[in-house]
Parts: sequence; structure tokens; C-alpha cells
Amino acid sequence: MKNIAYLLLIGGFLYGAYVAALDETVVDWPLFAVAAIAAIAGVIMAKKADEAQAKSGTVLETNRNELNESLANIVRDLEQVNDGDPPTGEELRTWIDSTLRNDLRRFAEARESMVHLYGLQTYADIMSEFAAAERYVNRVWSAAADGYDDESRRYLKRASDQFRHAQSQLHEAAANSARDSAGDGLRA
Repeated sequence: MKNIAYLLLIGGFLYGAYVAALDETVVDWPLFAVAAIAAIAGVIMAKKADEAQAKSGTVLETNRNELNESLANIVRDLEQVNDGDPPTGEELRTWIDSTLRNDLRRFAEARESMVHLYGLQTYADIMSEFAAAERYVNRVWSAAADGYDDESRRYLKRASDQFRHAQSQLHEAAANSARDSAGDGLRA
């Protein structure tokens, strides 16, 4: 379906360009309208295919696992580094880049599935916490680059707290979703 959508889109644009180039002073509007309709239909079909894919059970389950696993890794790693004497300077920046960045990216790539899994408000609440925590991590990285070790330690703890809060919200959303699904099964 997506290939057909792209063919309609490309064909509509190419045919529209062809129709517009036939005569430099007059456009054959009925033919141009056919091209525009084909291109618009292609866009609509592509959007519907993307939406269907985003809501597929396989994608949602994969992304649910990515969300939980990546956030758990981030919380674990931050707690470990905060338990001891956190590294400073270049060592801290290297630790952030090698330890946290991949899980931050994984969470960000899977985040849109939260809307389908738990609803828009839950997505907004969790992403608010996650975004604040990620800003703290970036602040830690910058402070470490500038040699502000006390600020780095302080914001490492703040980042850890924010990520932990995002994780608890994610777990709560999953529990509520499971409870709602079980309730729907009982009513059916």
C-alpha cells in the first residue's frame, strides 16, 4: 500500500509538472487537477499506512520493551555512578557518551508509541520528566567540559531523580493499562 501511495504521489507531481510545462502561457486546469488529486491521494494513503504501522501490535510491543529497558538502563547507570565518587572532566563526558547516549536515543526513538499505549496525557507527563532529565545530563556534560565538578555532581543527582520519576510514571501507566485491559476482558 505504501508503494502505491508513493507512486501516486510521485506520478501526481510529475504529471502536474508535465501539464504545467505543456504551454508556458496557459495551464490545462482539468488535467492539472487530476495530477493534484493523485498526489493528494498518495499523501493520504502514505499517512494512513504510517499510522497503521505505528499502531501495529508488533511495533507497540517492541517499543514498549525499548522504553522500559532503555529507561531502566539509564536509571541503573546513573544510580551506580552517583553511589560512588562520580568521575569528573573528560572521564565524565566519556562515561556519558559511552554509557547513556545509546539508551537516551533508544528511548527517544520509541517514545511515540507511548501515545498509542497509554494516551497523550501520560506521554506528555513522562516526556516532560524525561526531557528535563536529559537536559540535566547535557548540563552535566557541559559543566564537566568547563571544569565545574560540583555542578556536575549536583546535576547528575537531579538527572537521576528525574529519570527515576519518569520510570515510575511509565510503570504506573503500564499497570493502569494492564488493569484496564483486564477490566475490558471481564466486561466482554
